Amino acid sequence: MNLSFFKKRRAAEQGPSAPPDRSPRWKWLTPPRPLRLAVFSLVAVAGLAAATGVTLEVTKQNIGPLPLEAAEATSVTVLDRENRLLRAFTTKDGRWRLPLDVSEVDPRYLAMLMAFEDKRFYEHGGVDYLAILRAGYLLARHGAIKSGGSTLTMQVARLLDGKHERTGSGKLRQIARALQLEERLSKPEILRLYLRLAPFGGNIEGVRAASLAYFGKEPRHLSAGEAALLVALPQSPEVRRPDRNSEAARKARNRVLDRAVEEGVLPKAEAERAKGERIPKQRLEVLKLAPHLSESEVAAHPGRTIHRLTLDRDLQAAVETLATEQTKLLGPKLSAAVLVVDHTTGEVLAHVGSAGYLDPTRQGAIDMTAAIRSPGSTLKPFIYGLAFENGIAHPETLIEDRPTRFGNYRPQNFDEDFHGTITIREALGSSLNVPAVKVLAAVGPGRLMGRIRRTGVEPALPDNAQPSLAIALGGLGMTLKDLTSLYAALARGGDPVTLSWRRDEAGAKPVASARRRLLSPVSSWYVTDILKDAPPPPNTKGGAIAYKTGTSYGYRDAWAVGYDGRHVVAVWVGRPDAASTPGLMGRLSAAPILFDTFARISERRTPFRAAPNGVVKATGSELPQPLKRFREPGDDTVATGPYLEPPVLISFPPDRSELDMEERDAEPLIIKAEGGALPLTWLIDGDPVVSDPLRRETEWRPDGRGFAKLTVIDAKGHVDRVTIRLR
Repeated sequence: MNLSFFKKRRAAEQGPSAPPDRSPRWKWLTPPRPLRLAVFSLVAVAGLAAATGVTLEVTKQNIGPLPLEAAEATSVTVLDRENRLLRAFTTKDGRWRLPLDVSEVDPRYLAMLMAFEDKRFYEHGGVDYLAILRAGYLLARHGAIKSGGSTLTMQVARLLDGKHERTGSGKLRQIARALQLEERLSKPEILRLYLRLAPFGGNIEGVRAASLAYFGKEPRHLSAGEAALLVALPQSPEVRRPDRNSEAARKARNRVLDRAVEEGVLPKAEAERAKGERIPKQRLEVLKLAPHLSESEVAAHPGRTIHRLTLDRDLQAAVETLATEQTKLLGPKLSAAVLVVDHTTGEVLAHVGSAGYLDPTRQGAIDMTAAIRSPGSTLKPFIYGLAFENGIAHPETLIEDRPTRFGNYRPQNFDEDFHGTITIREALGSSLNVPAVKVLAAVGPGRLMGRIRRTGVEPALPDNAQPSLAIALGGLGMTLKDLTSLYAALARGGDPVTLSWRRDEAGAKPVASARRRLLSPVSSWYVTDILKDAPPPPNTKGGAIAYKTGTSYGYRDAWAVGYDGRHVVAVWVGRPDAASTPGLMGRLSAAPILFDTFARISERRTPFRAAPNGVVKATGSELPQPLKRFREPGDDTVATGPYLEPPVLISFPPDRSELDMEERDAEPLIIKAEGGALPLTWLIDGDPVVSDPLRRETEWRPDGRGFAKLTVIDAKGHVDRVTIRLR
């Protein structure tokens, strides 16, 4: 029998009933539906986070280490004595990317940057997940991007990789890089990378390059409007470039200012004023001051990225402008070079190599401070200085400016005239040629060259010939740097100093010891006393400046070198191709630039050194007899009143004089006599000295310090004696 039939029938008779309870006995433990959904969501999020973490770890391994080496490749920069930019060079890939630290940026810029780009920069670990969720929610709600989720760290990661992918894998790569950055670098280091790498349109990268290119200032001096513009540009650097789309740049800047007000970074009134600031409509040229020296230093030290020089940027810019403007007034194809040196330390403060570095008509790329040219008459002060030191002349000594022949050499004055009997002060002050050659003949061209070389200057002689009398009038080659060194020594009382333009080498560095003097302090003072009275060139403001001009043969070079108690300025004007320029003269072409340069250094001149011990301030009639008139080579007697043959007199060293033997650097002491009948006999402390009987001078090498008695006896028994002190 089929029992299922009876079961169905019985069930039909009893009618409908509740479904059987099949739930488990612990049903009271089952959570309600909302809670189940929350738990499921947490589990899903946890699973997603775990999966994302694993994916990020795999991504970090796949993308490799951080490419920080490329980020450190900044533009090579040249800085002045106060770390101000003189010159910058693009990177190898043609980018302007200047070094910058966080401390060198206006704090308001940093505050606006954080408010607009990454408010929790110092709190998150590279990824701001709250910002990502907010950005996703707003995107789903509005159907458009209303808020970004990238942190500054993620932006740096994108800049390091050089990729801006908007795909999911691209974002994952950015996040992985950001985590790498946070693991390895501190927050200030990450921020510094952003300040260096952020794009600002074209080949401009970094806040410093952008600030200089758009505003012409360092980023530490930004206004509120300028800071806001620099915050806005990296989001769309090409679209918002102010030099191409000023309106887009203005709108973006104003949005940053509005956000700054909302976040309490700026007062509303200041933000409104900032909105009225002008948007720059063109890029400025990056500074190119001291181009010749900058390029020389970069070439000499290719491994350095920062070169620190002793130059003063303001003075450098002023002198460059002066040289360019003045040279244009002088005529076409002319160039100019200027050096300004603090002779108390040897530091170069301004270095102008040409009148327009980029001017091909003036061959501006040639650095004329290092070009070998004829110095004209600029060496005359050193000729007379040696005569003063050797005791054969004094500034008030009389000398004849008359036609004179030295073998086949017959010098002439620049004005082609002769001035008769004059003082040596007048001869040097007027830059007369004939007296200078006469004095050089007495001093000796070899001795002058020796003194010049002992300072470290190596003049160029034609075909390596021996120095001749022609060097008195420019018959040798020197550079503007050489002349600057010589006049710096003259300004320092004869003590040479090494010129320096690198700050790591700055400071007073004598060429050697006092034994390497160019001139003695007394003779240097005599020369300075003459040069300071030279009248200033026309149409210039005078001042206490000791200076000398020079003009080379054929009007090829015009020179002016001058100094006060602290600075020496040297100027050259001419054509780099050494072509003649009729009318080009030192006094009219170079001297005005020299005086205008001193005016740009300071309105007040530094006093000269005080007169040292041993200076004889006397008129011609008060001088000792041997110094009253200059004895020219070949003279056997000196007419003194009614005597045809005066008694013998020791002209050098003077009686009761003191001589510093260290200054002579192992050179023999030249003792000289005037008058008397040849031959002469010399005695030192009673002992005879070997001498040429037909000469009125001889050499003596003292064997120690102390007092010494010098005696000379002529052929007729006339005697003269002096006592000196060697120290």
